[in-house]
Amino acid sequence: MGVALGIRHTQGLFLIPITMDRSWSREAFGFAIALQNLIWGVAQPFTGMVADRFGSAKVMAVGVASYTLGLFLMSGAANPVGFTLSAGGLIGLGLSGTAIGAVYGALSRMIPPDRRSWALGLAGAIGGLGQFTMVPLVQSLIDTLGWATALVVLGTAMAALLPLTFHFQDRTSPTMAQDLHHSHLQQSMPAALKEAFSHRGFWLLSLGFFACGFQLAFIASHLPSYLMDKGLGASDAVAGLAIIALTNVPGTYFCGHLGGLLRRKYLLSGLYIVRSAAMILFVLSPLSSYSLYAFCAVAGFFWLGTVPLTNGLVSQVFGVRYVATLFGFVFFWHQLGSSLGVWLGGYVFDATRSYDLMWAGSILIGLVAAALHYPIDDREIVRSPLAAGVA
Repeated sequence: MGVALGIRHTQGLFLIPITMDRSWSREAFGFAIALQNLIWGVAQPFTGMVADRFGSAKVMAVGVASYTLGLFLMSGAANPVGFTLSAGGLIGLGLSGTAIGAVYGALSRMIPPDRRSWALGLAGAIGGLGQFTMVPLVQSLIDTLGWATALVVLGTAMAALLPLTFHFQDRTSPTMAQDLHHSHLQQSMPAALKEAFSHRGFWLLSLGFFACGFQLAFIASHLPSYLMDKGLGASDAVAGLAIIALTNVPGTYFCGHLGGLLRRKYLLSGLYIVRSAAMILFVLSPLSSYSLYAFCAVAGFFWLGTVPLTNGLVSQVFGVRYVATLFGFVFFWHQLGSSLGVWLGGYVFDATRSYDLMWAGSILIGLVAAALHYPIDDREIVRSPLAAGVA
């Protein structure tokens, strides 16, 4: 997950060299990454279903293969269509099998409930560490080898991770068996989906997660270009992304750990308020290296903190039997927001030569998300045999 998220975190570093070298618009680049986010989100419920049925190891192995092929083909793309199919299609599918949904779904089954928030927070922290180490590494590869060769190196690194996928044998984990024992029921997947889709809190959580994706994708993909447009150098952009990734390490762990102590829905509301406040201060303050670093530190601390809290809330309310599938549907909304955040960033800039409208939209959508999480009913569902879909 660290490598998968780390490579994705550096995509903004490729925007200017690729568009300048190929004479493409920023919207063309943004559309490919938007499609990547959308395919990641659309595929996640289905990869979750496969993981819930056949185990996470198989899903992760296919995800690594798809991610690797996407990076190789992306490096040789000669036109926007080829770039979109590789960067958007194959890598989007690869992310659905290697990153947040796949890993968190497996860990939710493999780790006992009293340690689950801690484990999810720790996994997110390691994912953040991968993002932090990847930023200077990728920038160095681009500077010394060029953007195309840098992508080949990243594809090779991804391929080398295939043996790690076979350790996620979550279908026979004691935690999953214990969850089924406590529920006294073998709930069917159609019944689980019907139960979730009829739960008001499930939709509030999903809509709130849309805001998370919108904010993060816009910042990760367009912050480097925004800074250079405003007169800061590439080194500031690299430092900003690195700070986001570094502070994300303790931040995600802290949020995950806190989710085991306090009510997750209130933590999520507070997190979105802090994010929006940080963006307001950033765009209203005079831009400098110091204001950038301060913003990135705050944004990074709460960067992926929503993920263990959201995943934990899903397993808290609905159990872990189909957590990969249910979280996959919630995560679809996150990725829908991500795709719009990336694409609209490029579209709005090309139309107005400014990112101001995107910053305003990101702030507003964060405040809406804070309001959506507050009324979620986070009580564990108590099922009857009829509701579980059993005789």
